[in-house]
Amino acid sequence: MMQRPQRGDPFWIWMLHGWEAFSWAIIGLLILQTTLGSAPAPEKYGSLALMGILALGWVVVRARPNRPPGAGYAYLALLVLVVGSLAYLRDGFGVLYTLALPQFVIFANGVRSAIVSSGLGALAITVGGLTREGWTTGNVTANVISSLAVYAVSITLTLLTPRALEIRDERAQLRKQLAGAEAEVADLQRRQGAAEERERLAREIHDTLAQGFASIIVLAEAARTGLATDSVRSAQQLTSIEQTARENLAEARALVGSGARSAAPGASADALRRTLDRFTEDTGIAVSAELPDLDLDQPTRIALLRCTQESLANVRKHADASAVGVVLTAGPDAVELEITDDGRGFLVAEAAGFGLDGMRRRLAELGGELTVTSSPGDGTRVLAVLPAKLPAKGSPA
Repeated sequence: MMQRPQRGDPFWIWMLHGWEAFSWAIIGLLILQTTLGSAPAPEKYGSLALMGILALGWVVVRARPNRPPGAGYAYLALLVLVVGSLAYLRDGFGVLYTLALPQFVIFANGVRSAIVSSGLGALAITVGGLTREGWTTGNVTANVISSLAVYAVSITLTLLTPRALEIRDERAQLRKQLAGAEAEVADLQRRQGAAEERERLAREIHDTLAQGFASIIVLAEAARTGLATDSVRSAQQLTSIEQTARENLAEARALVGSGARSAAPGASADALRRTLDRFTEDTGIAVSAELPDLDLDQPTRIALLRCTQESLANVRKHADASAVGVVLTAGPDAVELEITDDGRGFLVAEAAGFGLDGMRRRLAELGGELTVTSSPGDGTRVLAVLPAKLPAKGSPA
């Protein structure tokens, strides 16, 4: 039995079901006309009963979502009986066979059964009409020709419908595949978003909390070692530990509270100077800096600050340097941060740490790039370049 049309079905399927609905509208008008008309009682009540039984059978079959396989054929048998009986009872009621043609296609389970059942319907109206009008040669010829003509239309409908059903099924399959693909894409996007968020949090934790804890450990070890020989220096280191711990706590609250990037307080040069001063205070390594005051947006300030913190952390842990240079310069469309040290250097191609990769990703998100130049014994140069539109001199910030 053909299911009701759905969005995207071929026009042919919609036409058949529209024709079916139209036939019931005409049957409703015939019921009204018969009820209000002055036909003889046997014809009037007989035709009303037949049309009422047919309508009830249609409702029963259509209303059951899980109907038995034979329900459609039972309804078609009732349809053949009713149209034949109406053709016998009332003049002109044989037209119901023409109106009911789509139902033979809709309720049958195949082409052959649709052709056979509609043929039985044509035979029924022919026999019914001839029984009422008389079996004269003229009546037989006229009824047979008209029935065959309508039956030919029924066969045409039946033969054209399978291709429309194939198209409908193909479209239904495509819709199903599309829905599955959309669900898969949505799932991939959710996973990608979760992975990106985990990566972002990992980078933020590495660049802030992890670096702070590493600094606390180094300072604590130095303070413990110098307690007996240099209490003043140890006191300074303990103060640095307290300050670093407070900063870590603030970073942790920012990460947990909003999930947003931690803000670099103040102007970019001020934040960098504070970071360099802390580095010199904690390590004793001399730092020369050229840090002009630049009006940069917050993401750029944060990126430059994190690159500076990561570079200095690497100098502290690996370089064994005696001097560090930091230069911040601005061009027409970009800002550059160069950090150099005179330490032991390393082979860049063999570097596998999370820090350098994290810096590259952070800069790439802003359209920038990171260049690291180093070799054993020759120190290290880190160059961060970020696009930045700076106000022209003399213009308001």
